[in-house]
Amino acid sequence: MREGETSVPNVPKTTPVPLPIPATLHPEGVSNDEFRAAMSRLAAGVCLITAHEPPLTPAGPDGEDVGMTATAFMSVSLDPPLVLVSLREGSRMDDLLAEQPLWAVSVLADHQVQVASRFSMKNRISDRLLFADLPYGRGEVSGAPLLTGALATLECRTENRVEAGDHTLVVGRVLTAALPSPDSPPLTYFRGRYRHLAG
Repeated sequence: MREGETSVPNVPKTTPVPLPIPATLHPEGVSNDEFRAAMSRLAAGVCLITAHEPPLTPAGPDGEDVGMTATAFMSVSLDPPLVLVSLREGSRMDDLLAEQPLWAVSVLADHQVQVASRFSMKNRISDRLLFADLPYGRGEVSGAPLLTGALATLECRTENRVEAGDHTLVVGRVLTAALPSPDSPPLTYFRGRYRHLAG
């Protein structure tokens, strides 16, 4: 060793480990993953929201039925009877209900899990085939499909639309309510999966 040099221990060379990329934080400090994980612990009922697309012109062909699975649905008021559904901003249902004030809700029973899965598919071109083999009637007020075998069905008219982040909150006045199959067990959604309610 030369004069002025210091002894350096023989350290084996290692590949540097990249630091984990921190989760995107909102100004409030919570990340998307933290928020999603916390809210997934909130068990929710599952509904099919439906509406009938109006024709483009008075003399043109009739529009098609549109449906979407919703877990963010709740009652708001008894007098007047109001409910609320949260729609992803820019989704087909959000765009449709911006023009069509009448829509319907079918509260799903646990044997209708395939219906929930079918109408939660992304990037589908048309809903026509999704309704093709489903047993349903058509609401007298809304003209929208109401599922046979649902726990409950509601027909609604939009009272208010509220922009809320990346979603639109649609408040609807309930015009009709029925109980096609009130004693069936409900379909629930918990921790990212459809589940059956344990008795």
